[in-house]
Order: sequence, then C-alpha cells, then structure tokens
Amino acid sequence: MASYHISDSQLAEEKKWIEASQKDPRAFGKLYHYYYNRIFLFVYKRVEEEDEAADIAAQTFLKALSNIGKYSFQGVPFAAWLYRIALNEVNMHYRKAKNRVIESIEKVQIAEMLEEPEALFSEEMLGRLSEVLKKLDKEDMQLISLRFFEGLPFKEAGEILGITENNAKVRTYRILERMKKQFRMTEK
Repeated sequence: MASYHISDSQLAEEKKWIEASQKDPRAFGKLYHYYYNRIFLFVYKRVEEEDEAADIAAQTFLKALSNIGKYSFQGVPFAAWLYRIALNEVNMHYRKAKNRVIESIEKVQIAEMLEEPEALFSEEMLGRLSEVLKKLDKEDMQLISLRFFEGLPFKEAGEILGITENNAKVRTYRILERMKKQFRMTEK
C-alpha cells in the first residue's frame, strides 16, 4: 500500500487516467472530476471568497491540462502536482492583490498542532494562535497548512513543496517549536 491517501491500485488507475489524458485531452475529465473538490477547498481555505477560489481552481486545472504532456508520473498521487500548481496560483493571486494568505483555523487542528486538548482552546487563545500564524513566513505557513489544515502526510507535503519527506518532518517540528514558544509568550 502506498503511504499516501490512496492505495497502490488507485495509484495505478490514476496513472492510466494520466496516460490517457496525455494522448487525448478529453480524458482529463476523469482527473478533473476526481480532484476538483479537493483543489477548490484547498484554494478556498486560502482566499475565503468562493468566486475567487473557483477562478483559481479553474486556472489550476487549465494549467494542469495545458502541461499534462510534460507531466512525468513519479509514483505519487497526481494531487501533489495539482496542489503545487494551486499553491503557485494562490501565491500569484496574493502577489497581485498584495495581501497575506488567510487560513481557516479549527480547534481540532490547533489542538493537534500544539499537542493540547481541544477543550482548552478559548476564543482568546484562537486569536493568539492566529497572530502567531500570521508571523510565519510564506514557506513555513505552506508547510503547516499542508500538514495540519489539509491533513497530508509528510511525504506528500514534501512532494508538493519540492522537499524530501525527512526535510518536511524536520522543518515542521522546528516550526511548531517556534510557534509554541511564541504562543506561550503571548499569554497574559
């Protein structure tokens, strides 16, 4: 079984869809339908405007379709490539708008990140954590987002960001340690 969200047989099926899409662009529809909701939600969590998220998701799939001939199957889910394109599109959106990426935060995700019981998080604590997250640089925020907000394994997050699985782990734990220190410093 693959260490991703999909089994080896699903990965093999996906490879067939990719190869068919490389021969006939109309076959790309299977990949589009399979991944659209995941990519849309990934984008929506970052822009929080439905119309903009739909536009960026559409642009992501348009770029993927335009470049499907260059895609080389590496034994990882096609989603890793789509997430990378989507992340680039979101970054381009914010460069144009000169805004900071917005992240939707849920108590469960915060509890997992900071290794604290979910019940301990008040609205004041959520606000403090939001401030800590805003201080992260873009690369750190992307890694934290992929790992905790998207729930991706380290290997897949690494693939999306172009780093190794081990590097993704090490960087994540270092970022979390810095976040915990900053979070504690904001206590009153």
